Amino acid sequence: MPGATGPIGIAGAGAWGTALANAAAIAGNDVILWMRSQEQASELAGTRANERFLPGARLLDRIAPTADLSLLAASHAVLLVTPAQTTRELAGALAGILPRETPLVLCAKGIERTTGAFLCDVVEEVRPGAPVAVLSGPSFAHDVVRGLPTAVTLACRDAALAEDLAVALSGPTLRVYHGTDVRGVEIGGAAKNVLAIACGAVTGRGLGESAKAALIARGFAELLRFARAYGGEAGTLMGLSGLGDLVLTCSSTQSRNFSFGFRLGQGMGVQAASGGKLVEGATTAGALVALAREKGIDMPIAEAVEKILSGAWTLDEAVDVLMNRPIKSEH
Repeated sequence: MPGATGPIGIAGAGAWGTALANAAAIAGNDVILWMRSQEQASELAGTRANERFLPGARLLDRIAPTADLSLLAASHAVLLVTPAQTTRELAGALAGILPRETPLVLCAKGIERTTGAFLCDVVEEVRPGAPVAVLSGPSFAHDVVRGLPTAVTLACRDAALAEDLAVALSGPTLRVYHGTDVRGVEIGGAAKNVLAIACGAVTGRGLGESAKAALIARGFAELLRFARAYGGEAGTLMGLSGLGDLVLTCSSTQSRNFSFGFRLGQGMGVQAASGGKLVEGATTAGALVALAREKGIDMPIAEAVEKILSGAWTLDEAVDVLMNRPIKSEH
């Protein structure tokens, strides 16, 4: 992509898509912001405000809202900022529109529920030979759109392309590091959402800060085991897209996954706790646990979350099982 020209395309105008659109514009790019609804696109073009998903944020002038997916063909990179379970559908649609050399940057965090496939593998299946990257790290949309200092990681197997994309997206308050460990970055983003549900449940149940700290530490050990088994690098998981994102997501009610778990801990059922909103960790938990079982990876916290969500265990039963596991060495 060195020397490439054209706008940054962003597919998805939720909170994170809107925040990334503003960040890309501040970094000096023209931006095409695509959404499914023509009504929403017209409203954004007129009001320059996405009150539904990101109240109080003004859309910058360099951003062009549209509901016409074909307009993304002019982009020199497209950020896919839609829910993880829609990745196959939208990447397939873009495959018929984008030039083969246009990078697709995955910004969702999850695993395809129906196949157990990592999202990069899904994209490579529907867009064979085209470049794919992953953007992940400790970042809340409201922080980014307010211009608060934030750092994330972008990984692509092509090191030069990863660097070019990181430079293109970095601005005065968004710092984008780059690397080539695509698998490690996407696993960090997917697994931490499941673990954040557990942390939220512990907090909502009033089990104390000591319990939450222990859960984060042991959850991170699970994440590392899983990532290593599937080709991720330990160094990546020690960085922004692993430990950094885990700590943020497990510590704040701004995290939808943590808030969902918090409401579970207060005694709400799964449907009520979601509040009708998408919770990526809940859609990922079953796939994550299934992949762990395939390789014999011990992930007791993730398994407990999956059992709570499926109704097999209550939260109290999950805590009892976890606290009464055989005593063993920490490492």
